[in-house]
Amino acid sequence: MAVFDVTSSDRNAHNEIYRYEMGRYISSNEAIWRILNFPIHERYPTVIHLSVHLENGQRVYFTEGNAAERARFAPETTLTAFFRLCNEDEFARTLFYHQVPRYYTWDSKNKKWSRRKVGQSLSDHPGIKSTDAIGRVYTVHPNNSECFHLRLLLHEVPGPMSFQYLKTVEGRICSNYKEACQVRGLLENDEHWNATLEEAAFVHSPRMLRDLFAVMLQVCALSNPNQLWINHQESLSEDILHQVRIQQRNMDLEFSTEIFNEALIIIEDKVRSLGGSDLKSIGLPQPLRDSSTITDMLRERTYNVSELRKFLEENEDKMLPDQREIFEKITESVFQEIGGRIFAYARLGS
Repeated sequence: MAVFDVTSSDRNAHNEIYRYEMGRYISSNEAIWRILNFPIHERYPTVIHLSVHLENGQRVYFTEGNAAERARFAPETTLTAFFRLCNEDEFARTLFYHQVPRYYTWDSKNKKWSRRKVGQSLSDHPGIKSTDAIGRVYTVHPNNSECFHLRLLLHEVPGPMSFQYLKTVEGRICSNYKEACQVRGLLENDEHWNATLEEAAFVHSPRMLRDLFAVMLQVCALSNPNQLWINHQESLSEDILHQVRIQQRNMDLEFSTEIFNEALIIIEDKVRSLGGSDLKSIGLPQPLRDSSTITDMLRERTYNVSELRKFLEENEDKMLPDQREIFEKITESVFQEIGGRIFAYARLGS
């Protein structure tokens, strides 16, 4: 249908609403439906979106007029208001986070939950009314580990009164939400992954074992990757130790922090090549990359303690006065962790 306006002399006049009404086509089915005042569309049941965030991690919007106030007092969210509700309302302490909208309404202006005034009354809870409203907690990607496990706890712990409450299991406060999930038995056990690494260590080289471990870290959602690393760090670093022994020409060298650090660097590089991030975000120790080689550090820190102790016992009494003075100053500096430089000069050199 083409609509032309021939009544106005103003060429710039444009009545968009009139053109829409005149140009809109309504079928006979829709026309009779509207004439009889039947509903055109509806949404049922009501869905309430529930925020999820870490402590002091909610979004805060600043303006010129409220910047100072918002910096001191962050506004309540549906989550923090739920904690406050559980502290004040006994019935709320029986509910999971996603069940709250069924019995309470969210006042977006005052940022608080209020009991519903319309709905079906509960016989065993006077004053409580229920509806078919559904609470929908926002999804969180597993890569955001702490927030992901916080969301999991909100679906498993009824009536939490604070963020710390969610970390508390049988009176013990866990260090993070993931640990709380592990203690509650909400995460899959890593025993089968532990058995996989044990079996692979018998038939594969350490390099292939590191590749396997990197794949596990990236795609297998391990519950406790740090414990797997502790259990198998020697198998994952065996070839590095062998290389260092050859370089140092000392087959008595043993595993050390520096060797494990080198293995972690290789594993982290492999994880990054698979699209992952640093090991710290996965739950493993962050490797140190300050130096390109660990040879010099190993030379200074790797030694046979028993042989050196035996050598000291046999030769300590043979020291000359000047030698003993130097020896005592050096040992005192080491034991008391006092930094400094000592220059010793003798006739045959320093």
